[in-house]
Amino acid sequence: MIMDTFYQFYIRIFINTYINRNLGDIMAKKVVHKTSKGSEKKDDSDTKLFAFLGVFLTVIGYIVVLVARKEDKYAMFYAKQGLVLFVAWVIAAVASWIVSWILIAGQIIGLVLNAIILAFWIIGIIYSLSGEEKDIPIIGEFAKKI
Repeated sequence: MIMDTFYQFYIRIFINTYINRNLGDIMAKKVVHKTSKGSEKKDDSDTKLFAFLGVFLTVIGYIVVLVARKEDKYAMFYAKQGLVLFVAWVIAAVASWIVSWILIAGQIIGLVLNAIILAFWIIGIIYSLSGEEKDIPIIGEFAKKI
């Protein structure tokens, strides 16, 4: 009992220290620059954050970016890809449901489709945090048409 609270105490200290060290640095680097015309220019970390949210939250992320950062080309680039990724997931889910009536082969097809969508989602998250506009394979071509 005492050891459990002892471990919980040190785990909380470790987590708080880690969060303060890493997230505190990120939040401290968020600087608002003044341009020559007096308007404010937001830092690159905000753009990456909204791009990440656009891919990570797919449809909800697209709506968030559309409302908050419509003029931000980088964030909208990845928000559109997140939206297409969601549509692809819905199509894969329907296809998985349809072929699930085939005993073993249907389940394997469903697993493969879900694994591909998961891989595209992870690739999109990594690309959104990279700072460069990179298309998610296959998904990026459809997102350009939006």
